[in-house]
Amino acid sequence: HVQLVEAGGGLVQPGGSLRLSCAASGFTLNMLCMAWFRQAPGNECELASTIRRDGATYYADSVKGRFTISRDNAKNTLYLQMNSLKPEDTAMYYCAADITRSYACSLGAWAYGYWGQGTQVTVS
Repeated sequence: HVQLVEAGGGLVQPGGSLRLSCAASGFTLNMLCMAWFRQAPGNECELASTIRRDGATYYADSVKGRFTISRDNAKNTLYLQMNSLKPEDTAMYYCAADITRSYACSLGAWAYGYWGQGTQVTVS
């Protein structure tokens, strides 16, 4: 069955870096649209980044130039490298898979049918 397991969150000082990982099973993630979302307390779920089958990426303006989405096909794992972290990046981060799309990845959380359990990132 489809499973996504995130890791790599933690507490970091402003200006620091973290790399999140998302290990996938039950499907091949480089064939599909994959995304990282985040949600801070009291806020709506916000898209951070997507990557599609051909490797093309999308970043929200709030993370552009600081975050990098990537994947390791051999490990079937998705990553989010986060640099120059700010206190406003504090949130629970989720990876998500849309098994119905390989291209034209949706920017909406509603399109992603599979989610990991989340990993907490705190910048303080």
